[in-house]
Amino acid sequence: MKIISAAVKSVYILMPAAIVMAFLWAPPAQVLGDSSRIMYFHVPIAWVSILAFVVAGIVSILFLADRKGSFVMFDGIAYNSAVAGLVFTVLTVITGSIWARISWGVFWNWDPRETSIVIILLIYIAYFSIQGAMAHNDNRGRIGSAYLILAMITLPFFAFLVPRIYPSLHPDPIINADRTIFLDDRMRSTLAVAIASFTALYCYILHIMNRMMKLQNHIEETSHEAD
Repeated sequence: MKIISAAVKSVYILMPAAIVMAFLWAPPAQVLGDSSRIMYFHVPIAWVSILAFVVAGIVSILFLADRKGSFVMFDGIAYNSAVAGLVFTVLTVITGSIWARISWGVFWNWDPRETSIVIILLIYIAYFSIQGAMAHNDNRGRIGSAYLILAMITLPFFAFLVPRIYPSLHPDPIINADRTIFLDDRMRSTLAVAIASFTALYCYILHIMNRMMKLQNHIEETSHEAD
């Protein structure tokens, strides 16, 4: 809990620092120029979307493995993390489309990375559809948790393997011909701070969502006791 609390508080320092470093301190990439600065937002947002889905899957494993009722709230925490992951995935698509428009001249061309992110979106949209359809089902939490675990297992394939199997126009080969990202020290440090800041933002959002969930559950329990 102390680690989460520290991450939540750090967002107030890290996020302004990341913005200042991205626009004023880090130099532009040699080929992409100033348009490369979107990397300091697109890459961290994409990282957080995967992180949120992984957290949802891990928490779901703990929820299903719980036999004593110690992790009864983990179903809701997994759901909240999946919500955050879906929002960050949509933002990944938006920022990626902007970058594609600048680099390729079009917002969308079904590049392998673009295709895989759409598949990931559909996988998690299906999860929320299932959750909505089973609103009054007693097994809703266990079925949803099982789905999140299976979805997490597919993530490495769609997020990392598919884009590297097929030829891609992703900015990696544009930044450098050797398909290796060459960043100077200022660019690396800026990207590191940006990733840390968006990770802290995710922790902050999840923390607020979990507190709201606990408050809502408390209100519902109080109303039932009053009845």
